Amino acid sequence: MQQPPRGGTWVGGNQRELARAKNMKKTVKKAAAEQESNKGLSLEQRKARDAERMREKQLKKQQEQQEKTKQAAR
Repeated sequence: MQQPPRGGTWVGGNQRELARAKNMKKTVKKAAAEQESNKGLSLEQRKARDAERMREKQLKKQQEQQEKTKQAAR
């Protein structure tokens, strides 16, 4: 580790501490949101819900790609 300047104290900001606090706040908020959405659901129910969401998302993406190919063919 480097030695502090001659005055004996480090000169500079507390950027690292501020970033650490901001990150901690963000992770706590995210964890609370995840817990709220999964409240009362078993593991199997969560998996089924997530799988259904992914199927819907994939179907929507396929439809968008088909529309793009139809427009490109014109």
